[in-house]
Amino acid sequence: MSTENKRHLVSFFDPAFEPVSIEHGELLSEVLDAKNSPLLFGCRTGICGTCVIEVEGELPEPDEEEIELLEVYAPDNPKARLACQIELTDAIRVRPLNFD
Repeated sequence: MSTENKRHLVSFFDPAFEPVSIEHGELLSEVLDAKNSPLLFGCRTGICGTCVIEVEGELPEPDEEEIELLEVYAPDNPKARLACQIELTDAIRVRPLNFD
C-alpha cells in the first residue's frame, strides 16, 4: 500500500483529549500544537526536553542525538521519545512524562 494520503491515529492516555488523525510523515509536534493537545513543545529541536513522552506503537528508531537526550531526560524508559523529533509512520498512543 502506498503511503501517499495515508493517515495515522494518535490517541492520548488522557480521555479528555480526542484522538487526532495525522498524515503519514507529518511531524507530530506541528500537528499537535495546532490541535491544542496535552503535549507541550518548547524548542522543537529536542534540547529542552519539554516534549518527552511515552509512546505505545511502532515508530522509526530514534537517531543518535535523540538517544543521547533521552538518556538525560528519561533514563531507563524504553518507551520514551522526543515528540518534536517524531515523524509519524503508524498509529500511536502517547502521554507526557511527569518529572515530579
